Amino acid sequence: MFIKYFKINLLIIKIFILLILLSLNNDFFKFLPIILPLILSIAFLTLLERKVLAAMQKRRGPNVVGIYGFLQAFADGIKLILKETIIPSSSNYIIFLLSPILIFSLSLFGWAIIPFSKNIVISDLELGLLILLAISSLSVYGVIMSGWSSNSKYALLGALRSSAQMISYEVSLGLLIMPVLALSSSLNLTAIVLTQKELFNCWPFMCSCILFFICILAETNRLPFDLPEAESELVSGYNVEYSALTFALFFLAEYSYMILMSSLLVILFLGGWLPIINITFIPNWIWFFIKLIFILFSFIWVRATLPRYRYDQLMTLGWKVMLPISLGLLFFYLSIILINI
Repeated sequence: MFIKYFKINLLIIKIFILLILLSLNNDFFKFLPIILPLILSIAFLTLLERKVLAAMQKRRGPNVVGIYGFLQAFADGIKLILKETIIPSSSNYIIFLLSPILIFSLSLFGWAIIPFSKNIVISDLELGLLILLAISSLSVYGVIMSGWSSNSKYALLGALRSSAQMISYEVSLGLLIMPVLALSSSLNLTAIVLTQKELFNCWPFMCSCILFFICILAETNRLPFDLPEAESELVSGYNVEYSALTFALFFLAEYSYMILMSSLLVILFLGGWLPIINITFIPNWIWFFIKLIFILFSFIWVRATLPRYRYDQLMTLGWKVMLPISLGLLFFYLSIILINI
């Protein structure tokens, strides 16, 4: 029985690697130096989150596996790979297995466009921001596929709630980006960073920056917007029927999207790799990661501070508060840009 389910986990890994190879083709070996550190950073981000939450709640957190619990993330990963993969008998077998692979693969593809510095980027595309937003929006299909293929009412409700939430906040997120695009006159992420040499966009567009951070909290299903999981109502939501490696892929995709959207915030509003202080001996990519770690720490800080919203409060905030404010800021900033031109 153990051999049978271990083979299923290996099959999932092979399909995932095949999808990456087919999609990236010749760029795979360029992508490899980014994808491996990314997976490691996801593992350590989960450890960092547990440690920071423990410190804020005055408890120890992981402290048994390795020095100060340093190897806890690796222990969790090995456990999930070796556990039994349970597939519901009434589920759609193919879609059930493909949906976590699709979500995790999409969460990795976006990194091919992210510039860590002027010269460290795989594909410096002219329509990079548009492609990145398109990739992130496709994850909704993976969520719906997982909820429907499970043939469970709890999973389906979680998928519907998650897709409605992501679509709702994507509208506001797109409107908040438009003033930045108008100022830089480009969809190229490198060009957007280079226009912030004199002044980071977080200062003239401070309101948009704060609202963008709230939107990516909702986009990545993080507290206080983790309604798709809602343990007290939906018993973990759209991924309730998943276990072992399939569950791990959903878990990794959530944290990968969290890092990806935080990187987008750093590029659009915090100057990307541009230095905060003019210190020449620090490489540019170090500044990028310092800003990224600050945003990720803010994610954890919000989780430790705020309680979960009710679903009606979540949708009210998205459509009746965030959307009107985003539209107002769009017209306000665009009018100022046009006047100055």
